[in-house]
Amino acid sequence: MTTAPPWRLRPSPALATALSLALLLLWDAAGLDLPITTSFASAQGFSLREHWLLTRVLHDGARLLAFALVLWVLLSVWKPLGVLRRLERRERIWLLAVTAGGMLLISVLKRFTLTSCPWDLQQFGGAARYLSHWAWGQRDGGPGHCFPAGHASAALAWVAGYFAFRGRDARVAWVWLALALAAGVVLGLSQQLRGAHYTSHTLWTAWLCWTWAWLWSGLLRRGRA
Repeated sequence: MTTAPPWRLRPSPALATALSLALLLLWDAAGLDLPITTSFASAQGFSLREHWLLTRVLHDGARLLAFALVLWVLLSVWKPLGVLRRLERRERIWLLAVTAGGMLLISVLKRFTLTSCPWDLQQFGGAARYLSHWAWGQRDGGPGHCFPAGHASAALAWVAGYFAFRGRDARVAWVWLALALAAGVVLGLSQQLRGAHYTSHTLWTAWLCWTWAWLWSGLLRRGRA
């Protein structure tokens, strides 16, 4: 019996959203964030916090690349370039709006959360005490505004491309999704090594960006119908 390649499969986005949410809640309930973070740090802080690869390449460089990608999609609204030629104009507009909206969503959520970053914790040389991001309304003694992971959203917001291409070219949709998730893992891990985020911060950013794009994908389905 042969197995169909992934681009031939059409899994339910609703099921994927629900299952990933369940796994995320299990992660939070298991309390794995702090033990994992502790393995990257000491009482003196995070030794890789200012590492050139993590700061100049995977932080500053990744921001420039994300800006370039947004500019590419923006220009492609009028003159499609590369793989974006496979999308209709309204679909390219959707991709631009939903991707930018996903990044903005994470940025806005960060403004309202009180969770501080790992490098702000007392055991790593800061002033904050550890509190779960579910401890709404409770201050941990640090600056807060660290949840969810904003930097990783520069990659993870691009999961919207999966929905844009899903009805046009399934193979491109799967490749686009894989690249967005892989880039999100790299950016998220780079920030965790620096002490800027917990693992759950990146995981929640991925779920929020995916769910945001899925909810707005109804516009695409209605337009194609």
